[in-house]
Amino acid sequence: MRKALSTTYKHMRRTPYQALSAVAVLSLTFFIATIYFLVMTGSEKILRYFETRPQVTVFFQDEATDDQIDILREKLTGHEGVSQTTFISKEEALEIYKEQNKDEPLLLEMVTADILPASLEISATDVSYLSQIAKIASDEEGVEEVVFQEDVINALTSWTRAIRIAGVALLSFLAATAMLIILIIIGLKISARKVEIEILRLLGATNWFIIGPFIMEGVIYGVLGAFFAWGTSYVLLLYSTPFLISFLGDIPLVPVPFLFMAVLLAGMLTFGTAIGSIAALIAVRRFLR
Repeated sequence: MRKALSTTYKHMRRTPYQALSAVAVLSLTFFIATIYFLVMTGSEKILRYFETRPQVTVFFQDEATDDQIDILREKLTGHEGVSQTTFISKEEALEIYKEQNKDEPLLLEMVTADILPASLEISATDVSYLSQIAKIASDEEGVEEVVFQEDVINALTSWTRAIRIAGVALLSFLAATAMLIILIIIGLKISARKVEIEILRLLGATNWFIIGPFIMEGVIYGVLGAFFAWGTSYVLLLYSTPFLISFLGDIPLVPVPFLFMAVLLAGMLTFGTAIGSIAALIAVRRFLR
């Protein structure tokens, strides 16, 4: 192993521009893959956040009795598609209104608890139950209006699904590109050392002694590209965290835990090692027949 590493280092020193080009292109390739993975993970968390928020709001008439409200709440609580129900009284609605408009004193002057409706906020276990929940609530006595954000959740679901499908194609393309880059560079180096390789064969060198440094070189390219891509994306993420916090508001997406980034680094290094070794093996089999 030490001899293979020493030979690999010599190969890379002899062609520094090829080595730098390979690492730079692979870093860019893996950087795109890392950014995609972060976006995909973030979109999944955003979707889960909105799915756990109250998605159906039932507004009651002023004449609605406590018994009517309790009957509806019990019926919805027993429904398989309901995860949580929260009753908001007129007084609580006024407090929420005051908090939301505390910087607008003119909007607070004429508003009292009497003109605000009591409501019931409902969280569904899955967006597919929203229509059923809304229909059950609208058919009950004492209900004035039912509002649910099915279109928002469906839009987020479609967006996440589209990102996932596009990501499979993107990652496949990036993996193929990375393998092709390593294959070409290793292939060129093998072609330039054909005479040296023939001499080693005549001297009785083993196949691993000949091909080991080339495979090691491919692995090094993949690992360095993955590490630099991860480091660049992490630095950008840290610098953009204040903006993302102000933009996302209450959505708990950032700051990203270091443990998550450490796991991402391990995955990227594994991916880079696999890409580098497979591409180098293909190059070796192609040019050393």
